[in-house]
Amino acid sequence: MKIVVIDGQGGKIGKAVCEQLVKSGFGEEVIAIGTNAIATAAMLKAGVQAATGENPVVVNSHKADYIIGPMGIIAANSLLGEITPKMAMAVSESGAKKVLIPMNKCNIAVVGVEERTVTEYIKEACDLILAERK
Repeated sequence: MKIVVIDGQGGKIGKAVCEQLVKSGFGEEVIAIGTNAIATAAMLKAGVQAATGENPVVVNSHKADYIIGPMGIIAANSLLGEITPKMAMAVSESGAKKVLIPMNKCNIAVVGVEERTVTEYIKEACDLILAERK
C-alpha cells in the first residue's frame, strides 16, 4: 500500500499525519510531499521519505492507494497559492482514496461535518486507513 501525505505552508498537519501513520506501522508505505521546503522538512522529522514540489505530487498521486492532506489539496491556488492547478488536478484525478482534513479555509466550507480540532481530524483520517488495512 502506498500512502501519500501532501501538505504546504509549515507542514504541521502533514507532520502530525506522518507521525501517526508511522506509529501505526505504516512508516515504509508513507511518502510525504511538501509544496515547499519548510513543509517537507517538517514531515521528514516524522521519519518518512519525502519530496518537494509540483512534480512529486503529480507523479506520486497516480501511484498512491491513499492521499491524505488538508481539504485545499484538491483546489487550485489554495494554501495561499501553493497548490498549483496541476497539483489539484493530479490529486483530484487520482484513483487513490482521498482522505481530506477539513480546515474550512481556502474558501471551502464542508457542511455536515462536525466541528472538531485538527488533532481529532488527523486521528480520524489515520484510523480510517488503519481500519481498511485489516
